[in-house]
Amino acid sequence: MDPIVPISFIVIVTIVMGGLVKIARDWRAGTQPQSADLERRLEAVEQELAALHQGLSETQERIDFAERILAQSPESKRLGTE
Repeated sequence: MDPIVPISFIVIVTIVMGGLVKIARDWRAGTQPQSADLERRLEAVEQELAALHQGLSETQERIDFAERILAQSPESKRLGTE
């Protein structure tokens, strides 16, 4: 067997592995800021959801209050729906 073949194989494998390591580092470095960005966006969505939940609770309380007031109004007595 010619000694150039194993040496060529080692050189090619080294180049490929070096490229894969570089790609892996770049990919990993690229995913960390995205992860931080996604976490920040998730927190913003959670805060907005909490605000919407609070608003919905207040609206439900107002509807309940309006229903109680309407149930006590004199118009219901005039219509004969006691």
